[in-house]
Amino acid sequence: MKYFHQLAFAFSLLSPSFAASPNVVLILSDDQSWTDYSFMGHKVIETPSIDQLAAESLTYTRGYVTSPLCRPSLASIFSGLHTPVHGITGNDLRKKGESKKKWDRTEEEGSKKHEEIYADFEKHDGLARLLTKAGYLTLQTGKWWEGNPQRHGFTHAMTHADPTRGGRHGDVGLKISRTGIKPIQNFLDEASKEKKPFFIWHAPFLPHTPHNPPKALFEKYLAKGESKFVARYYAMVEWFDQTCGELFQELEKRGVAENTIIIYVTDNGWIQSEDSGRYAPLSKQAPYEMGIRTPLMIKWPGKIAPKMDKETLVSSIDIAPTILKAVGVEVPAAMTGLDLRDTEALKKRDAVFGFDGNHDMFDVNDRTANMESRYLVKGGWKLLLHDQENYGLPYAGKSAAHPNNPEGKTELYMVTGDPHEKRNLAEENPEKVVELTKVLNSWWAPKK
Repeated sequence: MKYFHQLAFAFSLLSPSFAASPNVVLILSDDQSWTDYSFMGHKVIETPSIDQLAAESLTYTRGYVTSPLCRPSLASIFSGLHTPVHGITGNDLRKKGESKKKWDRTEEEGSKKHEEIYADFEKHDGLARLLTKAGYLTLQTGKWWEGNPQRHGFTHAMTHADPTRGGRHGDVGLKISRTGIKPIQNFLDEASKEKKPFFIWHAPFLPHTPHNPPKALFEKYLAKGESKFVARYYAMVEWFDQTCGELFQELEKRGVAENTIIIYVTDNGWIQSEDSGRYAPLSKQAPYEMGIRTPLMIKWPGKIAPKMDKETLVSSIDIAPTILKAVGVEVPAAMTGLDLRDTEALKKRDAVFGFDGNHDMFDVNDRTANMESRYLVKGGWKLLLHDQENYGLPYAGKSAAHPNNPEGKTELYMVTGDPHEKRNLAEENPEKVVELTKVLNSWWAPKK
């Protein structure tokens, strides 16, 4: 039967109908909290383009990413694997025994260390390789950490990943949307000429710092009485929204919008500090709602009915298998996520999980070395287990703990009624902690 399917697929490549395979555009917001959209109820920020996308999509407002940090989060979205499985637990690689020094990608030893990470990640079949094998043209734009994108299956890429020319997390690719979408337009021209379906990894460096929005947008939010730091961030969010609108218009203009699946998610959250350009606590790099929650949308005109789902739990781990199933590509057994179109299966699962690590990986081979926390959301409950108390591992930093919990003790919240996690219910509900800890450990428990 396996060979029959392979033969049928081979013949499908020769058929004119193959060009009708749905295109896929995956939009990844960079450093934006789940509350920072008009359709999610923000009273100041305006996001008309994304609001329209949400209205035209199956939109889950209770989406979660697998890590509150960009590199591990993006690795999960691309690979369909959880952080402890794909092994990308932080952004940079710290020298062993050092508190701050990191391995330099431009130095020989540092290059070897990073190559170990890239090569290990390359072993996993991610979205680009699987779609390219299925006959798609695949384009990488924006944020990308894992070395040369082509080695992971992309046919086209903006990022060169050469550390001697500034390659780290996207380099030239980070210009997308901030300086227009010409690379996408050129790619679409080629896909049209070759009559091939396309996949676009669209991860613009927005609303990520540097917060340097168009002057008019900055002044617009400054006039609303916000601090200059908050006004800049709000302006960045609207600027990102405008660039999304530009992309949507391009698809419409070319007549491919009706046959294009658009999926939207953010990599991790962000709370803008009122008195500095940095993020505030309990957002980026922390496993709280403002660090890991995101709206998750999937639009496919005529195929997926628009709906605003405010109850069902979904995870960014579900994105890869959803795309593969939608385009008719077999999902690897290693991908444990569910099809976002299968609402009944999602409701039966009723739990999502995640791993929070320090910004830096402490060891290439030890995937618990930088672990700060694990988290579970099940129904309305959310459990946070921090290393120090639960596994005797070094507590890697206060970023993982609530300001009222600097020791990193177990935290339990009813997030459906307390979305900003003001009241820790762990001591009042020891039985629930035990119950949810078993569920979390059944997902993944590090070796003691």
